[in-house]
Amino acid sequence: MSTTIERCPWCGSDPLYCDYHDSEWGVPLHTTNGWYERIVLETMQAGLSWITVLRKRAHYRAVCHQFDPHIVASYGEADITRLMADPGIIRNRAKISAMIHNAQMFLTLQAKTTAVDDYFWRYVDGRPLQPHRQHHAEIPAITPIATQMAQDLRQRGFKFIGPTMCYALMQATGLVNDHLVSCHRHAALR
Repeated sequence: MSTTIERCPWCGSDPLYCDYHDSEWGVPLHTTNGWYERIVLETMQAGLSWITVLRKRAHYRAVCHQFDPHIVASYGEADITRLMADPGIIRNRAKISAMIHNAQMFLTLQAKTTAVDDYFWRYVDGRPLQPHRQHHAEIPAITPIATQMAQDLRQRGFKFIGPTMCYALMQATGLVNDHLVSCHRHAALR
């Protein structure tokens, strides 16, 4: 007899998507490079499906030196030209420029706060929000906290940052547990 694992419906049956859902989405994040990675990936996702970004993630790790903001912040015009010719990433000049610019802003944020991790976790008082959603339709695209985060990051100079992107960032990094109550991951992340 076959048993099926109950998952959030958005990940469908794609093995890459399911693995991301099961092992990473909603797991509390606490690493500096991990925060920069998520900002880059959420920026790249704007206007595209998340699976498109996931399929290119490994290549992004290579071209961004494991998402080291110090290295990416030093990229110049020659690097933008090189990246625009790279089919392994999303070749959108504005997004590539934002990736570099946001690395610089990320380092500035890091210098002005005790830790980037503390900066993001302060939005939820250091503990993941637990909304206990029953249905996918209950999950908002924007929340007041995400709006506040987006406003603050934009004031700090970040680009391609908005409330929808910030809420997706919150979900991905475990600031909020938006796994449905019926999902096998919900209880594990409670």
